[in-house]
Amino acid sequence: MSGEFTTRFVALGDSFTEGVGDPDPARPNGVRGWADRVAEQLQRADPHAGYANLAIRGRKVRAILAEQVEPALALRPTIVTLYAGANDILRPKVDIDGLLVQYDEAVARLVDSGAKVLLFTGFDAGSSKVFGAMRGRTAIYNEQVRWIADRHGATIVDYWRFHEFQDWRMWDVDRMHMSSLGHATMANRVLGVLEHEGVAEVPDVPPLPVLSRVEQARANALWVREFAGPWVMRRLTGRSSGDGLSPKYPELVRL
Repeated sequence: MSGEFTTRFVALGDSFTEGVGDPDPARPNGVRGWADRVAEQLQRADPHAGYANLAIRGRKVRAILAEQVEPALALRPTIVTLYAGANDILRPKVDIDGLLVQYDEAVARLVDSGAKVLLFTGFDAGSSKVFGAMRGRTAIYNEQVRWIADRHGATIVDYWRFHEFQDWRMWDVDRMHMSSLGHATMANRVLGVLEHEGVAEVPDVPPLPVLSRVEQARANALWVREFAGPWVMRRLTGRSSGDGLSPKYPELVRL
């Protein structure tokens, strides 16, 4: 099937790449996301561009590499994006150096396939009272990813330095995933790295709500009950938000 396409864009990863936070009930798994938006622009410019998205929410580095790299290579990609590691960094304990040994091997294989490989640094969550504690781990991860990219000739999409994502309107109500605005903004960042002339449509920017202390406290309590609590329970019970889900687009398609 890959022979039908001259451009073959394959996206690998977790919820970030699957598109969680950018709802679209008409699409597989009910989400759109930055990768779909990038594919739409590539396909608008090239009638022979195909797109596959193998990402599944909740996946950690080892699962992403074990489940997605071989199917990606089988599609003979010309462009590959890979973001993996956020779900590992959020665990109580993580061996970042150990994980990135396998990551390094996977990137080498993807680059050796002839594809243009885009790797993402992690987001700088220093302004978050909850996720800011992971800032040091993310910085270590990022330096390793940059080194791997330099070593193999991959291209960095430097999420850490995209300061527009410090705006809370870029984030979904769960405070963990990008909103539709965030996904569209990321799509344009990726298109810029690819030096593509197309631009993804960006949703209207809603006003930033101004909350009183009481309203902030209520919003935080609601977030803990509806999002943080269930997230912790999944970790304690060994479950994942991606359990039972399949990749959105396991084969090359036109959107």
